[in-house]
Amino acid sequence: MAGHATPGGRRVEGFIDERSDAWAELVALLGRARGRVGRLPVEDALRLGDLYRATAADLARARQRWPGDPVVGELEALVGRARALVYRAPERRTSFVRWLTTGFFRRVRERPGVLLVAALLFWGPTVGMAVWAHGDPATATRVAQVSGLASGAADSANQGGDSRDRGLSTTQSASVGSEIFVNNIRVSFLAVALGLSGGLLTGALLVFNGSVVGVIVGLFVAGGAADVAVSFLAPHGVLELSLVTVAGAAGLRIGSALIAPGLRSRAEALVAEARAAGELVLGVALWLVPTGLVEGFVTPQGLEPAAALAVGLALGGTFWALVWWRGRPEVTPPH
Repeated sequence: MAGHATPGGRRVEGFIDERSDAWAELVALLGRARGRVGRLPVEDALRLGDLYRATAADLARARQRWPGDPVVGELEALVGRARALVYRAPERRTSFVRWLTTGFFRRVRERPGVLLVAALLFWGPTVGMAVWAHGDPATATRVAQVSGLASGAADSANQGGDSRDRGLSTTQSASVGSEIFVNNIRVSFLAVALGLSGGLLTGALLVFNGSVVGVIVGLFVAGGAADVAVSFLAPHGVLELSLVTVAGAAGLRIGSALIAPGLRSRAEALVAEARAAGELVLGVALWLVPTGLVEGFVTPQGLEPAAALAVGLALGGTFWALVWWRGRPEVTPPH
């Protein structure tokens, strides 16, 4: 740093001459650290802290005595760089196993309000449309044409058949279950991506797909195939639709960061929530694997409704039990 002509120029240059070696040493240590104190030997790391505190004191002195001198700005920049390194929070490296058994479930549980909103947006239309479709199957069949999935299910539910399959062969029922599974995978990932709309499109997606599921269930029941619906949708559906809800919550978290970042800047909030959403969608993808296995190997067996419901509740119950148990916030011991 060079001296500058000011009314008190002699004193400024004397100050710079006296302290410039220490500042140069601090600059050199920052360069060697390359953003991480851990790259420095212990002695250099301790020296970095000493130089940072001394330079911060120099900055305070310069601000008081020569507030208009360019040396103040140069010191502010140097102190800012050093502060960011000295007080940088240590990186906590979490193993994949720990994340899978604990971290993911904490992500699911840490924003219960957003999770509740996602559940209402999805399950509210599901229940409402199921009741409506059961009461007015003719209109519901026409409405179902807006979705290829719902349309196919409506056609299958309305087919005639013997009393055992209630209009659906095992192949047809398994096909409907497979279509719903693939659709829910697509919806889960799309729900997160649409969070960039401020959460509006994520909410619309949840409402739409909840309505589709409701229409399908309502038409099955209206067609006298309630037992078939349970047998071929319940084994994998309870967990599957739970995961859709979690994915929806992930998208809403991104939306909330854009609309209401709180005390954080919008950029900081978006980075934090995008990371959380990424972890959530990865966990959802992994948990979709067992639903696919059940859909592929258990559902086609045509279980009795009670057994099918037991399998579905066991899978879904296990997931939410883990969210409650493993998702508890980490307790920090008092100092």
